[in-house]
Amino acid sequence: MSLLSSVLVAPILTVPADVNIPPNTSGLPGIDQLRTIVGAIMTVGLILSVLALIVAAVVWGFGANSSNPHMASRGKTGVLVSCGAAVLCGAAVTLVNFFWHVGQSV
Repeated sequence: MSLLSSVLVAPILTVPADVNIPPNTSGLPGIDQLRTIVGAIMTVGLILSVLALIVAAVVWGFGANSSNPHMASRGKTGVLVSCGAAVLCGAAVTLVNFFWHVGQSV
């Protein structure tokens, strides 16, 4: 019985070697330009979210004033979607960093 328990328990108690691989910020050419492009895309996303919010608010207003509940409902949905898109664009870096740290603590 001791042979069986040593064969089954020994692999479970073995801890893998500690691997530490940090992100390399200078390993690839063009990393700085890529950061600039990503920042520009985030800016464009926020600008488009504001534009979508304005359009959705206008649709909501037209729908409410013309007694068209379907158009008013679509406007309300557009307002919520545009606000959600702005939150995601603004919090993208924070969300990625949060999940990076969660993954590092596992």
